Amino acid sequence: MNLSENKKNAIAFYKTAYLGNPKKAIAEYVGQEYIQHNPAVANGKAGFIAYFERMQKEYPEKSIEFVRCIAEGNLVALHTHQLWPDNDEYVTMDFFRFDENGKICEHWDSIQQVPKTSKNKNKMY
Repeated sequence: MNLSENKKNAIAFYKTAYLGNPKKAIAEYVGQEYIQHNPAVANGKAGFIAYFERMQKEYPEKSIEFVRCIAEGNLVALHTHQLWPDNDEYVTMDFFRFDENGKICEHWDSIQQVPKTSKNKNKMY
């Protein structure tokens, strides 16, 4: 496994889909199958495309910052800060599994809204 290449490809995949071109993201970065573990997104490539096309249509002004990217074995973890309309902020952690050809084949994630108040001054991202 090429950890550096996998990290680069995970970021490019997510950024391409998030900013409005999920079909291109699937075509360039996904292997034969795409297993989805997010319960809000249908399994497979078509489910991924439908979800991100809907998000782009409903929230075209959203933005994403990639804060951290960690790779080990055939897994890449992304830690992101997302800004949605009305300054609605989220922190996500996404995990991608790569197949033997260096293509993404599985995804898990966790998302948390950034609260308006905090008992400490540390950022969540």
